[in-house]
Amino acid sequence: MIPQPVNLAAAFATFDEVYAPRVAAELNGQMVKLAKIQGRFVMHSHPNEDELFLVQRGELLMHFEDGPTRTIREGELIVVPRGVRHCPDAQEECWILLFEPASTLNTGDEGGERTRDAVPLTADTGAGL
Repeated sequence: MIPQPVNLAAAFATFDEVYAPRVAAELNGQMVKLAKIQGRFVMHSHPNEDELFLVQRGELLMHFEDGPTRTIREGELIVVPRGVRHCPDAQEECWILLFEPASTLNTGDEGGERTRDAVPLTADTGAGL
């Protein structure tokens, strides 16, 4: 199968729900997930996985339980090491790409009602996938 490029703007335009990741691509047991965030999420960690956040649009605040809050702006990324308790937050809508193992839950070890399975983007979404 010949791969197709993913148009990120078109892919983000296919959904509005915040903190509900969409799978844009998979490789080597990893997923590239797209998510829109706004407001404060839950403090959590991932005991077995590192997590990369890349800001596509807006500004992400990453709160850490044992350290200062970091601001990640458009075009910047941050890697949260496994086991580090963190809490994503955005005052205004922010678009992020997440690079993480396929098994990673969005709420990590915290679980709860905000846990969401990543939903695959499909060719019929108009995202160019």
